[in-house]
Amino acid sequence: MLAFNLVSSPGAGKTSLLVRAVAELKQTRPVAVIEGDQQTSNDAERIRATGVPAIQVNTGKGCHLDAAMVDEAYRKLPSLRGGILFIENVGNLVCPAAFDLGEACKIVVFSTTEGEDKPLKYPDMFAASSLMLINKIDLAPAVDFDLAQTIEYARRVNPKIEVLTISARTGEGFAAFYAWIRKQSEKARASVTAQALSAATV
Repeated sequence: MLAFNLVSSPGAGKTSLLVRAVAELKQTRPVAVIEGDQQTSNDAERIRATGVPAIQVNTGKGCHLDAAMVDEAYRKLPSLRGGILFIENVGNLVCPAAFDLGEACKIVVFSTTEGEDKPLKYPDMFAASSLMLINKIDLAPAVDFDLAQTIEYARRVNPKIEVLTISARTGEGFAAFYAWIRKQSEKARASVTAQALSAATV
């Protein structure tokens, strides 16, 4: 099972992105979602409407999920052997950066409507993330969004961050996102195989 921790500002489009992604990915592998919000179960209900299991975790006054919360929620999910777990963290670009939830990668979702300088304002989150998904790319012309400048800012704080542009509304860029997920799955399998071979030779 491969876990991804999705982080963003409120309103960047994490849930809309996941609704589309899990509905398509569930055709080929087990998929589940852990939803983190301070209140309500609205996001988990949207995920469940796709037929994918989702557990809602309400943090109350807390501004992020922690490993204990995720562990408790994970135990309530069906088996995800060979599958994918998406953890949608509380909408916040500060607190979640410092907390490891056991994920393979953090994915920061950033929308064109937020302006170009979020990576400079919240460097810890972008430094901790392996992938930046620039959502609402279909709105870029309307808001005069400078894609090249945004990528340059992100790579100032994290030279290794990968970048993909997507639109949760139109589906643009999702094929590339799924290819990225497959690449992470292959890396994880290769790592497990290498560890097994190493253990066998000891």
